Amino acid sequence: MKLTRLTVLAATTALTATAVFAQEDRAGWPESFTVGTASQGGTFFAYGSGWANLVAEELGLSGGAEVTGGPMQNMALVHTGEAQFGMTTMGPARESLEGTNPIAPGLQMTNACAMFPMYQTPFSVTALASSGITSIADIPDGARIGFGPAGSTSDTYFPRMMEELGVNFERRNGGWSDLGGQLQDGLLDVIAFAAGVPVPAVSQLEVQTDVNIIEFTEEEQQQIIDAFPVSAFEIAADTYTTLEAPARSVSMWNFAIANCDLPESFVYAVTDVVMSDNERMVNIHRAATSTVPENWDKNAVMMWHPGAARWFEENAGADIPDDMIYGG
Repeated sequence: MKLTRLTVLAATTALTATAVFAQEDRAGWPESFTVGTASQGGTFFAYGSGWANLVAEELGLSGGAEVTGGPMQNMALVHTGEAQFGMTTMGPARESLEGTNPIAPGLQMTNACAMFPMYQTPFSVTALASSGITSIADIPDGARIGFGPAGSTSDTYFPRMMEELGVNFERRNGGWSDLGGQLQDGLLDVIAFAAGVPVPAVSQLEVQTDVNIIEFTEEEQQQIIDAFPVSAFEIAADTYTTLEAPARSVSMWNFAIANCDLPESFVYAVTDVVMSDNERMVNIHRAATSTVPENWDKNAVMMWHPGAARWFEENAGADIPDDMIYGG
């Protein structure tokens, strides 16, 4: 499962003044690290590249982001140790732990541990304004819908949601930036996004053309909540220039993950860098407004890495049961 590495790498040769741990405390730490993200143009990529570079700078390590197929593939990469860190969503995480990840059917990916809460992933639909599509009911029979990279959260759940709502479609996959270009060129009718907002590809589309950001009706929202592991969500009106009012949606929580065998002190230090200064994270991506310590309790699926669990217990008053901590 070797991937093409992104050349977005941050490297430093000396410890910075803000590094938390002295050199002698770094027994077993890797000399470099990789964070599995998703396709370019999506929120995972922008958010993951940002925190990877931040951690590399603060801890004086070589590290960076890697383009991947998203949450499902990240679970596999982190489980096997090919990537030290990754980002996943609770639905794909549960499937991976149960052995139903399509990348490796039957393999229970239990060596990927929770590290810190990221943000909620809203599910949203975008079409060109010229298409006349303003609601889910307007999507024509046989519409060409882009669902993101194969195996991503969007590709895993959004087709099922559309089928639940009675939409008949042709399924298309690709990176968000590529799908945005195909929508603009008339090669797609709709893009079904599952990504933290604002989605870079949607923001780019808004600059170049008129789009419709389509919300679910109250009935559609409840129908999806009843059928899938999601909760109600509203996309704020100021998220996109196109929106004049909040858009009704559903969402699923995302967590950063770590290989469970990484040294406790290393994961503690990484967690500290990300969680100790939310303003820096928000400057990386607006979705990080939810990357705050009190959201530790949004993980009810994965075992915690011991280093991350210790950070949240010491700094957020977290009461994490021993049987939810790896090796505990």
